[in-house]
Amino acid sequence: MWLKQMTATACGCGMVGSGLLNANTLLGEEPMQVPMPTTPQEALDLLYHGNERFSRGQSMAAHRDLDRVKAVARKQSPFAAFLGCADSRVPIEIVFDQGFGDLFVTRIAGNIASSENIGSLEFGAQILGSKVIYVLGHSACGAVTATMEGREVPGQISGLFQYIRPAVKVAKGDVEVAVRENVKNQAMLIAESSPVISRLVQKKELIVAGGVYDLQSGVVTPVEMSF
Repeated sequence: MWLKQMTATACGCGMVGSGLLNANTLLGEEPMQVPMPTTPQEALDLLYHGNERFSRGQSMAAHRDLDRVKAVARKQSPFAAFLGCADSRVPIEIVFDQGFGDLFVTRIAGNIASSENIGSLEFGAQILGSKVIYVLGHSACGAVTATMEGREVPGQISGLFQYIRPAVKVAKGDVEVAVRENVKNQAMLIAESSPVISRLVQKKELIVAGGVYDLQSGVVTPVEMSF
C-alpha cells in the first residue's frame, strides 16, 4: 500500500525531458518530498523504484533542494546504507534517485568489506537506523579486472586483491561473473562477520542485499544472496 501510494504520487509529477525537471519545478512549486520507508522491504523497494526512474530518464530528484539541506542539518536518518565502489561513474544517490540525508554511503575500490567499512555500516544501521545495507558493484570494475589479471601494481593497490580473489577463482576468467560473485561475497562477509548487523537481520530490522550497476544502461540488477 505504501509503495502504491508513493508510485501514484510520483506518476503525478509530470516527468519530462532528461528527467531532471518535473511539473512542480516547472510551476515554481517546491520539489516533491518522498515519504521515508518504515520497513526493510519498503526501503529496498524504494531503492529499486528510484533506480528504475533514473534508468528511464525520469528522475524526480527529490530531497535535493536547500530546504532539504536545512531539514537534515541537525540530524540524519538515512533509510539505507551502502558499500559501493569508488568509481566516479557510479554516484550512488543519483543512481537510486535519492537526495540529501537519504543514503549513508561508504565507497572503496572494488566495494570490499574491510573492517573499517563494516564498522561504518554498523554505525549506519545501529545508530542511524538504516533498514537496508546494500553492496553495489558495477560492470567492467577495474579493481576486479586488476585482481583477475594478477599483474604487479604500484603502491598499496594490491591490498584490495585479497578481498576479491575468492570471486575471481569462481569466475574462471569472466569479469562480469567475478563482479557478481564479489558483491555476493562482500554482502555475506558483512552479514555474517558483524554481530551487530547479524542481530539486526535476525530481528528482521535490516536487510543485507546487493546488485550490479551497468555502466551503459544505468540499470541495477539485483544479485541473489545465499545466506
